[in-house]
Amino acid sequence: MSKQEFTGDKKMPMRSLLAGPEKRFVQFLTPKFPKWIEGYHLTLVTIPLSVGLIVFGMLAGRDVRWLHLSSLMLFLQWFTDSFDGALGRYRDTGIPKWGFYMDHFLDFVFMCSVFIGWSFLFTGVNRTLLWFMSLGMGCLMINSFLSFAATGEFKITYLRTGPTEMRLNFIVINTVIGFFGTALIENILTYIFVVFVLGICVIVYRTQLYVWNVDMADKKKSMQKGADL
Repeated sequence: MSKQEFTGDKKMPMRSLLAGPEKRFVQFLTPKFPKWIEGYHLTLVTIPLSVGLIVFGMLAGRDVRWLHLSSLMLFLQWFTDSFDGALGRYRDTGIPKWGFYMDHFLDFVFMCSVFIGWSFLFTGVNRTLLWFMSLGMGCLMINSFLSFAATGEFKITYLRTGPTEMRLNFIVINTVIGFFGTALIENILTYIFVVFVLGICVIVYRTQLYVWNVDMADKKKSMQKGADL
């Protein structure tokens, strides 16, 4: 059985609002990491950060100012997630298959922890909307993985938005709640939910159309090859 080259550690070019500055920052800081820190250490840091999100969410149920520490968890996870793969590639010590699996599995766990933490702040319809948005985030991740399996191209930015911008949005929500309480978010959560669902629909539609066109191009090549024989 022939083994195909693993390409899960080679993402497609990031096309998002903050992709350029983030890339330059990662390239600048990667060589400066202490030698005793490895990429897999940074990957596994997501576990305690996920626990922190849930704990601070529970505490925020009594005092919303705890959400500022949830924002710190989001920042730290962005930092570690940005450098785990970069560090392995820079030192040639990466473990790409394990890194692909564990990094994205823990990204999913962390994302779920964000919504679990928020669930302690809301009740009724708003809590239900949060759970559905959590499922929607899972759909976006599944969309990326299935598209990668179908095309060999691993894309994680859509509609000029990627993981960094999403974390920043979460931090903004935490900050608004931390300073002003939940009332403002409760008043606009339904509208956020509608826009979020429409965004998912657009992304899935565009992804399936791209995969369809890849299939059609492959069929066309096969037919031309058969006609030449």
